[in-house]
This record gives sequence, structure tokens and C-alpha cells, in this order.
Amino acid sequence: MGKDKKVSYIFGPVPSRRLGFSLGVDLVPFKICTVDCIYCQLGKTTCKTVERKEYAAPSEILADLERALASSRRIDYVTLSGSGEPTLNAKTGEIIRGIKKMTGIPVAVLTNGTLLTDRVVREELASADLVVPSLDAVTQRVFEEINRPHPSLAVENIIEGMVEFSKMYKGKIWLEIMLVQGVNDSREELEDLRNAAQKIKPDKIQLNTPVRPTQEEHVKVLSGERLLEIKEFFGDNCEIIAEFERKEQKAYLENVENEILTLISRRPVTSEDISSSLGFHINEVLKYVESLQKEKKITSRIHQGKRYFQKSSLENALSQTQH
Repeated sequence: MGKDKKVSYIFGPVPSRRLGFSLGVDLVPFKICTVDCIYCQLGKTTCKTVERKEYAAPSEILADLERALASSRRIDYVTLSGSGEPTLNAKTGEIIRGIKKMTGIPVAVLTNGTLLTDRVVREELASADLVVPSLDAVTQRVFEEINRPHPSLAVENIIEGMVEFSKMYKGKIWLEIMLVQGVNDSREELEDLRNAAQKIKPDKIQLNTPVRPTQEEHVKVLSGERLLEIKEFFGDNCEIIAEFERKEQKAYLENVENEILTLISRRPVTSEDISSSLGFHINEVLKYVESLQKEKKITSRIHQGKRYFQKSSLENALSQTQH
């Protein structure tokens, strides 16, 4: 997304560990969500709600999407996700139908699943090709600890909503479970999660752990060995979400990485600072930041509940050598 362009509802395509090259469609403003997960890479939820609204007109979203689809870049999925819970947009069904009329590229919805308790939401998502709901806990205590939900939400009802959706849905369901060490990885909770998954009957169970930086210092990832043990415990249709390998199309633009490095070299900044300064969607910023961290060009630290990115000592040394 260019700097002189108005903020778009569309971002990417970005490389996804699950979906190949995913063109994102953001249906709600930043961090409006039904939960406030301790592992969220976007930071704390700023508006926790279960009220569905027309946050953006379908005509505006679809017009933005039409422009994005006109590019020659590879797109494997058009994905409703973004910076909040997409099903909070009351026009989700209309938007999915509009996308399906516009392109033959499959439509995916990444959702926390909390609003699948609503029959209307279930019917709206039925038009998508793939739905990826998340379920991180079965007991209400652990649900409240890891997902910090809106007070009206009960995990028992959410699971029942997923079961009902599975019965009527003709597309694929991939159930994601985000595992946090010491929170939802006990034998008891895993047994309950497996039992719930057997009722939901997803096509795949996908295990994840928060490898990307979060705003919470106490969030701990599971080791690869532990994930393998849990994968075996869940059975044949369970997989660990592997790291995405770049191929066929360069998703990261070097000039953007350089702009981020230039910005960071002035002072430590948050992902939100980078997004507002450079005009890139927050989800794209997180992809670039992840790449720069892997290359050890930047590091991060938490200060007063926010994660700040700064140039690594190695990158600073190289910069000084070049000047």
C-alpha cells in the first residue's frame, strides 16, 4: 500500500503459513474484537464488544478489492481477517457474496469463532470456501485466562455454535488451537480440547504457538518437541502450522524494509507507529518486522505494556561501517 494512498481495507498479498499468498480484507477498525487474547501480536483490544455493526460499506470494500485483484501478483486466497474480529461486521455475508461474484479465487475467513453462536453469522459464513475458527480452551476458567473474552461469552456456547456450523457448512473447516506454555497445555485441557474437536469434526486441526512478538511478557511458546507430542495426541488430521517458505513471488519489498529501518534508527517505535508513519496496514507491517527480526536487523523490547522495535547492535555496527 503506497504512502499517498488512503487507508485501504485490503492488504497484501502477504505470505501465510496456511494459505500461501493471502490477500487480506479487513472488515473492522483496528482492535475491535470480542476477545483480548494474551498472545495477540496486534496488542491489546481497544474496544471489546459483541455488537455487530456495518463498520464499512460493502461497496467501498469491494471497490478496494477490485483494484487489488487487477494486479498481476499471485493470490491463493482472499482472506477476511485483519486487525479485529471480522464477523463483527454486520455485512460479512454480503461482502463474501460480492467477492464470490468478482473472482474465482477461494474465500477464507479467519475468525475467533465466538459469534458462531449466532445462526445469522453461521449462515453468512456458509458462502466462504474455508473457515478457520480458533478454539484455545474448553473450560471457562482457561478461556477467560487466555482469551479474556467479552463478559457475555461462554465457551460452552461457542463450542456448540461451532458444532452447529460444522453440521450445515459445505466448505472446509480448519480448527486452530493456539497453545501457550503453562496456560492451556495441561493434559486435562488437551483432553477436553480433543473431545471438543471430535464433536466439531474439522477437516484439519492446526496447532500453533505464539512465535511472533506479543505485548505480554509472560506468554511462553511451546517447544517443537512438545508440539509434536500434542500433534500425535490429537491424531491423524492434526498438523503443526509450519513456517512459510517464500517462493515464486517476492512478498517483501526491499525499499519498504529500508524505510522501516530508517524509521527505527531514529528512535524505538511500535508496529502501530510504523503503520501510521509509512501508510502500511498493520498486518503487512508485522510481516516485514518478522522478516527483519529473523535477519537479526532489528530487536524488540516491552516498555509500559507496549512492544518497541529498535535496530540491532549488529545492524548499527554495519551502518556505521558503511558511512
